[in-house]
Amino acid sequence: MRQIWEPEDLIESWTLLEDDMRRVRNKSGATRLGFALLLKFFEVEARFPESAKEVPAAAVEYVAQQVKVPTEAWGAYDWQGDRIKRHRKEIRAVYGFRANTEEDQDRLAEWLATELCPVELSRDRLAAAVVARCRNDHIEPPAPGQVRRLVRPRGTSVQRLSVRTILFRG
Repeated sequence: MRQIWEPEDLIESWTLLEDDMRRVRNKSGATRLGFALLLKFFEVEARFPESAKEVPAAAVEYVAQQVKVPTEAWGAYDWQGDRIKRHRKEIRAVYGFRANTEEDQDRLAEWLATELCPVELSRDRLAAAVVARCRNDHIEPPAPGQVRRLVRPRGTSVQRLSVRTILFRG
């Protein structure tokens, strides 16, 4: 997620629409701000932030104004409890996504090994392809760190599958 936003881009991407405001009305304080920020982040990135620091400060300020909660409340949002799990589930449902599973990651690794690795060497492009595939399938993509591990060199599941595929073809 980029950290610097022009005002017009901020307004276009981070403005809470009527349906968004309806979803945050029954929440208060840090919970309200946290839910609103996760909602808009997911709308922009089709994934959730890995930490509060990943959400641009300008977006936090702008959304905080809209939901009438002090910006500082973002620091009090609980990233570990049941509430964020419920928020993520609710947000996935809003956008028609489902959580990523181990089976999904196994399928992604196999897809990478059989379809992409033989023709694409750039880890950045492989990572982008994983995210695009997940978005297309309406599956929450793995976190960026997980995607990097999925496409990393040396002994990855993708490479092991590629080697197996090559060995068993001939």
